[in-house]
Amino acid sequence: MDQVQPTSSNPTRLAVDIVSATKVYSDGTQALLPVDLQIKKGEFVSLLGPSGCGKSTLLKMIAGLTKPSSGSIQIGKGDAKKSKELQFNSALYPSTLPRLSFVFQSPTLMPWANVRANVRLPLDLAGIPKVVSNERVNDILAKVGLSDFANSLPRKLSGGMQMRVSIARGLITQPDILLMDEPFGALDEITRHKLDSDLLALWEKENLTVIFVTHSIHEAVFLSSRVIMMAPRPGRITNEFMIEAAYPRSQDFMLTSQFMKYARLLQESLQNASQPSW
Repeated sequence: MDQVQPTSSNPTRLAVDIVSATKVYSDGTQALLPVDLQIKKGEFVSLLGPSGCGKSTLLKMIAGLTKPSSGSIQIGKGDAKKSKELQFNSALYPSTLPRLSFVFQSPTLMPWANVRANVRLPLDLAGIPKVVSNERVNDILAKVGLSDFANSLPRKLSGGMQMRVSIARGLITQPDILLMDEPFGALDEITRHKLDSDLLALWEKENLTVIFVTHSIHEAVFLSSRVIMMAPRPGRITNEFMIEAAYPRSQDFMLTSQFMKYARLLQESLQNASQPSW
């Protein structure tokens, strides 16, 4: 398999810089061999590979939810802008608010709280008054199509709508980087395709860098500017592919020969990555 080389990165425009990062658990299991990966600002990068290859572990290391056993991970390297101001109230944007947000596999919503309260939670935890944050909440709910459900409880929403709430909560702090751990994997295909399209629109409009874990080849091709292939036992990067298709991408893109070419490349690479290493 010929490797598709990424375009060169400008080191002053890196969102994430990973240098020889490893993960070894306390029982001696090596979850990740040394990982070297640079992600430029504005990229949409998918981590693709079989179960157990360390995709989620790498994502959590980027998020700071778990520490690498060795090596380093830097966020926003070379960026003199250390914090991003909230448009609705720049004076009250505290340095404690994260420059990145994490969207998990399940929505992890507070079942007793309505949609508005769930979305506003990060701002509440940062001590931003509701009178200040309400405008931002209204704006985000409109962007994810939930304005009419602001007062609904999570149990009243479909799985897809609950995931929209989770994405809105991830965007409420205006992060630079959005980390997503297979957020649409449990949804039906129609809902998944719709959310994929909506996510691309948000990515472009909000000027985000997205790092997205998926098991779906088609989803990876549709969404990504670059796909990182990983293999298990132990987890490692084996290949990467630039998806050189223009944005915006509609569902019609999935019917093109260009889409199928990339899908075949990823399928072959995934099959190779799934082979036992012993």
